[in-house]
Amino acid sequence: MVADPAGHLTVVALDGVPEITPGDDLAGLLGAAIERLLTAEPGFGPLRGDDVLVVTQKVVSKSEGAIIDLTTIEPRPEAIAFAEQWQRDPRQVEVVLQEARRVVRMANGVLITETPHGFVCANGGVDASNVGPASGSVVTLLPVDPDRSAAGLRDGLRTRLGVDLPVIISDSFGRPWRWGIVDVAIGISGMLPLEDLRGTVDADGRTMSSTVRAVADEIATAAELTLGKIGGRPAAIVRGAHPTRGEATIRDALIPTEWDLFR
Repeated sequence: MVADPAGHLTVVALDGVPEITPGDDLAGLLGAAIERLLTAEPGFGPLRGDDVLVVTQKVVSKSEGAIIDLTTIEPRPEAIAFAEQWQRDPRQVEVVLQEARRVVRMANGVLITETPHGFVCANGGVDASNVGPASGSVVTLLPVDPDRSAAGLRDGLRTRLGVDLPVIISDSFGRPWRWGIVDVAIGISGMLPLEDLRGTVDADGRTMSSTVRAVADEIATAAELTLGKIGGRPAAIVRGAHPTRGEATIRDALIPTEWDLFR
């Protein structure tokens, strides 16, 4: 395939990935989906050095067994009171509180916490949507170590496909100042999450002093546009973003405490 012209981005969702259950070989299932894509769309293949695989958190959590049975949860009075006031499931509120390193805000039906990973997000990443046949009685948690999850998928795909494909684990986060959610990277392997442009010059010859691009987050959001929330597609290949290859951690993308204006 001829290289994409400059300024072009290609995003292709992977179809045919089945419902994931704990213990499933997720790397194998994604590898099979990639092989089907390359067979069905020969013009897309082979895989290239600027390809990145984006995998949604939900299937990673399911495969790793990061699932809580709500029927086993006994909510505390605080969780019950909050749930009754805002029409929430008190058991899910309790799980969020149990998983939180810190409660940032608990008001207007919104529960913002800091996770053990250092992410600040709604419900601490605890999610009741798209959980499979047990919907209503289970929730998923974030992977314990999303970087390690990404590295495991990368290793498995490299063994199967013979290509070292960078991997991003993505999840949906809200944003201060704006309505709506976007997908961001919560785990990475094989690429740097940021592109630091400080010290370089812009198109006008002006030296930039504060510009750092959140490349992994941008790639995650691009992938989400093809995945959606109800399409049953848990992964996509993004081509043409040209991230910087290398070994890093998603923690590199988190604002240090002393710079966090919302803390």
